Amino acid sequence: MSRSQVEVRRSKRRRRTVSAYRDGERVVVMIPASATRAQEAEWVESMLARLERSEARRRPTDADLMTRARRLSEEYLDGLAVPDSVRWVDNQTSRWGSCTPADRSVRLSRRLQGMPAWVVDYVLVHELAHLLEQGHSDRFWAWVDRYPRAERAKGYLVGYAAAAHLDPPEGDGWSAVD
Repeated sequence: MSRSQVEVRRSKRRRRTVSAYRDGERVVVMIPASATRAQEAEWVESMLARLERSEARRRPTDADLMTRARRLSEEYLDGLAVPDSVRWVDNQTSRWGSCTPADRSVRLSRRLQGMPAWVVDYVLVHELAHLLEQGHSDRFWAWVDRYPRAERAKGYLVGYAAAAHLDPPEGDGWSAVD
């Protein structure tokens, strides 16, 4: 990250602590007013590295998604839902995820990145269940509901969509996942 994208804020009230957060494309680093320029440079470098590590944990790779999908299939779907590919996509603006049973591919919207892991796991279980049942039948929901946080995750996503003023799901109340 270039130095021009970093804003350092000095605070007289801050004595020992240093913090950093992202504000759009810029990173704000908050340090004590008493810090020297050398200390400032060290803290900026340290906090940028820490922030990058933290953000990387919240942005799992496609390979990470495949590993999670396999684990979730074993744990909640008796290992029967075996995808050939699982990946993040940028083109899903009205869905959280989708599945194509014909080629056994699962896609998750990048909008899920940064959401709690249990919400992402729910969407994965939902899409994996389509490898077992293509529609939203009672049998499909029986598979999905094996995930213990299914109802909580549905509520989270509905609340998120409402807060973000996204269009509500149609039909069965949850087709925006597919």
